[in-house]
Amino acid sequence: MIGINETAVKRTIRRKQLREIIPLADSTIYEMEQRGEFPRRFALTPRCVVWDLAEVEAWLKLRRTISIRRSPHPDVTLRKTSPVKVRDQDQRPSSSGA
Repeated sequence: MIGINETAVKRTIRRKQLREIIPLADSTIYEMEQRGEFPRRFALTPRCVVWDLAEVEAWLKLRRTISIRRSPHPDVTLRKTSPVKVRDQDQRPSSSGA
């Protein structure tokens, strides 16, 4: 018989399996966990951390529905080192013959 207090067994995945599902760097995943934007890992043993597969799949499903704004391209003309020179139309040599 199944008891009332019994919970369903959750499937967990290790880092290698997580990286197959979510192709992000470990540092990115860690930072997102710290900000609360990614499911938290938990320790099974002092040397083994895992994620709940259902939470990861729910996060992935949510990410598919949210449109993510891309960051704007940097203005390379404002760089302090090796700035890109702007070509002026007036400074181009004329192609008319002598």
